[in-house]
Amino acid sequence: MKGSIQIILLVVLLAASSGCKTTTNIDSTQKKQTKEDIAEKKKKRSKSLYLDANKEKVLGNYEEATKLFLQCLETEPEDAASMFELARLYRIKRSYADALKMAENAVKFDGNNPWYKLLLAELYFEQYQYDNAIKIYSQLVKQHPENIDYYYGWANSYIYAGKLMDAVKIYNIIEERVGITDEVSLLKQKIYLQLDKIDEAAREIEKLISYFPDDPKYIAILAELYMTNMIYDKALEAYKRILEVDPDNPFIHISLADYYRKNNDKEKSFEELKLGFENPRLDIDTKVQILLSYYTITEIYTELTEEAFILAKILVDVHPKEPKAYSIYSDFLVRDKKYEEAREALRSVIEYDSSKYIIWDQLLRMDVELDDFVSMAETSQRVMELFPEQPLPYLFSGVSNFQLKNYEKAIKSLKRGINFVVENDVLLENFYTYLGDAYNQTKKYKESDKAYENVLEIGADNHYVMNNYSYYLSLRGEELEKAEVMAKKANELEPGNSSYQDTYAWVLYKLGKFNEAKIWIEKAIKNTSSSNPVLLEHYGDILYKLDRKESALENWKKAHDAGEGSEQLERKIKDKTLYE
Repeated sequence: MKGSIQIILLVVLLAASSGCKTTTNIDSTQKKQTKEDIAEKKKKRSKSLYLDANKEKVLGNYEEATKLFLQCLETEPEDAASMFELARLYRIKRSYADALKMAENAVKFDGNNPWYKLLLAELYFEQYQYDNAIKIYSQLVKQHPENIDYYYGWANSYIYAGKLMDAVKIYNIIEERVGITDEVSLLKQKIYLQLDKIDEAAREIEKLISYFPDDPKYIAILAELYMTNMIYDKALEAYKRILEVDPDNPFIHISLADYYRKNNDKEKSFEELKLGFENPRLDIDTKVQILLSYYTITEIYTELTEEAFILAKILVDVHPKEPKAYSIYSDFLVRDKKYEEAREALRSVIEYDSSKYIIWDQLLRMDVELDDFVSMAETSQRVMELFPEQPLPYLFSGVSNFQLKNYEKAIKSLKRGINFVVENDVLLENFYTYLGDAYNQTKKYKESDKAYENVLEIGADNHYVMNNYSYYLSLRGEELEKAEVMAKKANELEPGNSSYQDTYAWVLYKLGKFNEAKIWIEKAIKNTSSSNPVLLEHYGDILYKLDRKESALENWKKAHDAGEGSEQLERKIKDKTLYE
């Protein structure tokens, strides 16, 4: 019995022991699963945050993207990818200290990723930490020797660090890997020139010349190198080599002209310039630029004007259908006051290109200089059709038609053109001035007076209008006191003007102030270089009123001999009597 109890107790104890062990194993498994679950959840959350952050970055929501990438790091503190993206975002926001910190950490936790290192190298470079940039680029080159871009970044960092010969060594490595290229040779040449190593710089270009024997541009670079450094004999040798390789080279004669000019051989320099201009392969823009420099220089050195005209004429002959050629030629002609030839040149411009208003404007101004009102009227009509919102052609049309006595047509153009004048009081004054004159000729005195009043509202000191307005009032015998005030002021503003003095004298005459009128008409006659029939007739009329009839008759006769006077002049002389 006792044995049975012991067996039962043993079984119970074993069962209890077994039960405890089972419980312990279950608890351990549960704890292990919980840690894995947590890690998995963190991983999923980090991945989700990373995707969301990149989505916001693509949408341009940089602040939100930054917050999400930072949350990624809270979840996974060693997440190099999030550090890299944060570095890029901080760089965009110019938070360079934060960008560098993140880039350095990204490289720390994943030093094998070339993109992380490249970003770090670029940030070091941008923050003038060139030695650190050199270090990172050297690592990139070591890890990825096939990537030539890394070598260029490495060399560039050496240059900015002031270690120019180290940069040359890197360029030599590039050359060993990819062969001779103008990019690398020209970069080395630039460094050698900075170091004042002219021979080494020249050797780099000679190497390109040997490698690309059919391309004259490298010989031109060599020539320019020697010219810049005033090694003129070698420069000339290089230019001769270009002529051998490419005798029709469009730029060689321009370069030779520069060479001879710097060596004070003006005659040969100009001969080379002519050869360059005669070459149709040399683009017209280059030729125009040379002529523009002549345009400036000849203002001081007038002896070069003849050369400029020769070159301009060659330009027109070689490029007969190029508007630019005629345009620059006309500029020289205008400055030399050769207005007829300049007008022909401008007409040639328009023949090939009528779309530029400025050319039409210049053409109209040539008509003004030549007093060719017929041409001005025709040209302005065409310009108004092509450029209906430009005000100036309407003014030219008004002026020319006024001079041609087409007064109604002048009025029509002037009235229409006024509507296109914007914030230009001077131009507006001109429109109203000619409009007043044209209305007066058509005896529309009310409209004429209104136009003159508009002028004086804009420019109170317009003495031309004061004179005309007061004279026309005096002829009509209207508002003579107002006319007197204006005529007097016009003479104050423009003293010594015989026309203004005559007007004032005539207004005074109309007011019956004959003694004052005599003083002013005598001033007018004194200030006139030639006999003026109008002034002499007025003088006779004033003298007659002063009861100096013999002197009056004498001046009427002088007026008749001087030219065309009033309709009453012959009758005055015949009857020795004043007719008004």
